[in-house]
Amino acid sequence: MPEFPKTNFIWGASSAAYQIEGAAAEDGRGPSIWDIHSRIPGRTARGETGDVAADHYHRWAEDIGLMTQIGIGAYRFSTSWSRVLPRGRGQVNQKGIDFYDRLIDGLLDAKIEPWLCLYHWDLPQGLAELGGWTNRDVAGWFADYATLIAAKFGDRVKHFSTFNEPNVATLFGYAMAWNAPAAQDRAAYFRAAHHVNLAHGAAVDVLRDHVTGASLGCIHNRQITFAEKDTPEDRHAAALLDAHWNGIFPDPQYLGTYPSILIDDLEPYLQAGDMARIHRPLDWFGINHYGPIYARADATKQLGVAWGDSPPEPAHPLIGWAIHPEMFRDELLLVSQRYKRPIYVTENGCGRDGEKIGADGALHDDYRIAYLTDYLTALSQALEAGADVRGYFIWSLLDSYEWGSGYGNPFGIIHVDVEGDKKRTIKESGHWYANVIKTGRV
Repeated sequence: MPEFPKTNFIWGASSAAYQIEGAAAEDGRGPSIWDIHSRIPGRTARGETGDVAADHYHRWAEDIGLMTQIGIGAYRFSTSWSRVLPRGRGQVNQKGIDFYDRLIDGLLDAKIEPWLCLYHWDLPQGLAELGGWTNRDVAGWFADYATLIAAKFGDRVKHFSTFNEPNVATLFGYAMAWNAPAAQDRAAYFRAAHHVNLAHGAAVDVLRDHVTGASLGCIHNRQITFAEKDTPEDRHAAALLDAHWNGIFPDPQYLGTYPSILIDDLEPYLQAGDMARIHRPLDWFGINHYGPIYARADATKQLGVAWGDSPPEPAHPLIGWAIHPEMFRDELLLVSQRYKRPIYVTENGCGRDGEKIGADGALHDDYRIAYLTDYLTALSQALEAGADVRGYFIWSLLDSYEWGSGYGNPFGIIHVDVEGDKKRTIKESGHWYANVIKTGRV
């Protein structure tokens, strides 16, 4: 039976502002690019938006109580940039600040450590109208936002991440049309990626200057990348996708260099001193992991590479699809060796459509427990092999708005009646996770 360290290992849960808060037009919050994107026909399943989501804005105290029941020791959440700065810069919205004050104080009162992420994909629409991440000035706007957050909450929050999954936000938002702002523009993608890195470095400097004892990192979605077919074209496509998915952000942030395969495309946007601005001292590496990805060559795509199909494989008997926890183990070892920072697993989990409360009043999600058992076993194997992993944050705390999937494919260990009264019910997996936290065993 896998065992985890009894001390100095954090058991947490993660969420994101737009996915759970709701109150999209309340108390002075301005629109974000996801408020706009989700209203464009065909962009999200069933045309669903995050207008109400899990209504965490009004039910945050109840949610902290549920975290306490489970025994969660740390909560990773994001602040909504447009809730505290409705246009992204300029006038501060005090009611937005007050909400996060209440949340942070409530977490601390419950002895839950707040981990604050500055950006989880919800750029203020006011900044998007000025070019958003394609405008180099965005690094300064982001630094100003980070300064505000540090000044307001840095007396109580010490763990900060600059970005969550910048690869997803840029690759899907600028090279593809899957996420906001759905630009499908090769040049815009490379500009946006470089400017996100500049914004990251600027925010790190701000947080270092303004938060005593700050512990800083960035959160990266990392997946091993394979060629769809064993051909020279697809092998090259896999190398390209690996650089875009796994390298374009962590390499400059932690190592001070871009992947060599991407340098020619990024060079037009580099200015003297940029790599030093990006490569700032970081304390930890956040990793989000779900499963491998596949690539195939496609000259019609913006980057010459398309998302490939996974090979037909036997399905896990409980989960219903093939899973690869051994690749999670290998990824943790690779990241530990390559970037030489303590690792926090900041997202890992699974979802499935059709979850329902049973006649006994419980939600029996055996498939999720099976998945988590396999992946936490792989994590313990990585620890035994020398990976420096310091904590695990499950994705996600609540059933939430899953971006393009809308309210389908819920990932929460707490069920939310999103179509009804937003009643919360701890799933069987939530009770299972509580036992893992209590015992340190899977």
